[in-house]
Amino acid sequence: LLEAEKYLADATKASEIHSSALLQQACQFKKQQADVDRRLLILTRSETSDDAIEKFDADIRALQQLDIATGYVELLAQVEDLSAEARRNFKSSPQAALQPYLRLQKLAIALKEAQPAAEDAAPHLVDHVEKTAQHLWKQMKDTFAADFEKVLTRMKWPGKDVSLAGSLEHEWTDGVERLLDLQEPELNIQGDHVKPHEEPLVLLPLEVMVRPLDLRFQYHFHGDRPTNKLDKPEYFFSHIMGLLNSYDEFFATYFQPILRKRFKASNLAMTSIFIDSTSALITALLPMLRRKVFGVIPQIAKQPQLLSHFIHELMSFDTSLRDDWNYDGGNGVEGWKGLTWEVLVKKGWFGRWLEVEKTFALSRYRNIIEPPESFEIDYESVEPSATKPTNAAIRVNDLLETITDRYRPLPSFSQKLRFLIDIQIAIFDLFHVRLASFLDEYLMDTSSIMHTIQGVSSSGAKQKLPTEGLLGLERLVRVYGSAEYLEKKMRDWSDDVFFLELWEELQDRARAHAPQGQKKKTVGGNMTVEQVADKTSAAVGNEEGGGALFDETAGAYRRLRVRTEGVITDTLVQQIRSSLNAYRQINPWSALSSPSAGEEMNLSISAELDAPTGLLSSFLSFLANALAQAPLRRIARQVVLAMQSFLWDKILVFYKFSVTGAKQFRRDVQGLWEVVDRFIGVGQGEMGMRKLAEGLVLLELDGGNNGDGGQGLKLRDVERRLFKDNESGREVLEEMGLEVLSESDARAVVQKRIDYAG
Repeated sequence: LLEAEKYLADATKASEIHSSALLQQACQFKKQQADVDRRLLILTRSETSDDAIEKFDADIRALQQLDIATGYVELLAQVEDLSAEARRNFKSSPQAALQPYLRLQKLAIALKEAQPAAEDAAPHLVDHVEKTAQHLWKQMKDTFAADFEKVLTRMKWPGKDVSLAGSLEHEWTDGVERLLDLQEPELNIQGDHVKPHEEPLVLLPLEVMVRPLDLRFQYHFHGDRPTNKLDKPEYFFSHIMGLLNSYDEFFATYFQPILRKRFKASNLAMTSIFIDSTSALITALLPMLRRKVFGVIPQIAKQPQLLSHFIHELMSFDTSLRDDWNYDGGNGVEGWKGLTWEVLVKKGWFGRWLEVEKTFALSRYRNIIEPPESFEIDYESVEPSATKPTNAAIRVNDLLETITDRYRPLPSFSQKLRFLIDIQIAIFDLFHVRLASFLDEYLMDTSSIMHTIQGVSSSGAKQKLPTEGLLGLERLVRVYGSAEYLEKKMRDWSDDVFFLELWEELQDRARAHAPQGQKKKTVGGNMTVEQVADKTSAAVGNEEGGGALFDETAGAYRRLRVRTEGVITDTLVQQIRSSLNAYRQINPWSALSSPSAGEEMNLSISAELDAPTGLLSSFLSFLANALAQAPLRRIARQVVLAMQSFLWDKILVFYKFSVTGAKQFRRDVQGLWEVVDRFIGVGQGEMGMRKLAEGLVLLELDGGNNGDGGQGLKLRDVERRLFKDNESGREVLEEMGLEVLSESDARAVVQKRIDYAG
């Protein structure tokens, strides 16, 4: 308790001391505040302290403005001093003039970079410093360039006998170094990556050295010279290539070491247009060509042939620079877009060029399909074992491949996609419509309604094309061959590297919209994902992969091919069944007289079967020449099955047979098999009619029982076992090697023997 009382007393005393100290400090502050107010009143001649503070703040702001103005004046004086120092020295000592210029240039760059942070507080000062630096740069550049040109004159540049003998090489090198020093700040600003939409910087030494080459170019291609022809752009493109070939070795020998020494340790070491002499030379030559190209385009815009030819030559030139000279425009990542891109995209000429190319393509397409001989079958242009297309299909494919070559070099994805959809797929669709119309016309010609109309029409009506025989079959094969040929070509194109890359980029762009369900977003030009998918493939934007650019179009041709194959099969079946009607009417099958062994060996085919076998032979012969093995076998298989069905239903199980009749029937059927084997392959006829072949085995069985002597099963024994029960019937059929016939079919055949016991 005593300790607590002591602690309380100490705390109370400390609190009193602290309160006393605070009171003294407050009094002291009031005295100081009063003194400050008194001084402000005296200084500002004010009546109240608030007025005094306001006047004092105004004086402070005036002093700050004065301080800023002083800084401006000092900076302007510094700028003027640097400019004057550079001007004093750049004639007598160019190297000494570079130092103040470089300091001035750095100052201008620093001021410009500081502007955003200062909320653009001194735009006039920044503008003045920039203009001063630019004016000084121009003066120094002109002086250095003039001195350098004197050296070039003495070395006879750009003549064939150019020489750097003696002190000329040293003077030339000094001139190059001086100009590069002057340009160094500008090069550092551009940095190590030239943006695709920017024109790359031309190194100042090369800018000076190409001036006489530019004058020569203007002399040949900007006046009335014979070399300046709108229809011959290849002249000036070849001229630029000639300059590269002529002077590349000189620059590789003398200029390349300077570039490597200067930039190998800088951030420009990976920028080709600054580190590689060939790329630097190309960059220096492009401005003269760019002016020419931009000047020619408006003159030929309304002349489709000239415009098409010009763009083609321009793309070839760009491709040559990229592939033959490895030029990337200073952009090692994306590469050089090319002058073609500048013309079509930056200058906006793509729409006009696409319109011209589409008009030309459609005109050539019409020229292909209009001549009557266009849809004749071409037996020479493909392998003998392949399905034969028509002349029109081959020429349409050639046209589309030519179009691919026209736009393959384009760097723009959207432009490639527009060419693909607006021209190539459009022509594919037009040709598909034409082929489908041929098939529809054939079906109308063969319909009963059409026959009726034709029968009562006037003599002046349009003549109907043949639908029967080889002429009718040829009409169908033309459609089939053309559809299959172009379908395969589209499948091949889908595996082409160019179209694969185009497809992958389309998928990447489409998938970028897919997570947000943005199917209405444009994916190429002004086309949405849905519109592109309708024209190319339903797999566009599919995360599971698969698909190809020509899925939709190739699918349409495949459906047309399958449909045409079905019509061919139905046509052959119908005509061959009709030709078999006469054979169906005969009935020599129950004749009882048995031929001798020699006569049996020399049985001839029934005369009524000559027409069907001849028709079948002509059909298969034509198809064997016109179709590949796979479709030929598919069609033949269906025809053979149809013949089997006819012969089974209309003859074998319709008439009664003696042994002699059965053997004659087999000989007739073998005649049909021989025709099939001749064109489809050995044994294919019998294999296709296996049910009928097994039926003939039963039909030809010798009469009697096994106990009557002789080898093999006899008719009576087989008959007994077949009709005993299904299990017994199956056993006897297996014993005879008959695998296709059912028990009921076998019983029906046996019942057709005239000696069937019942």
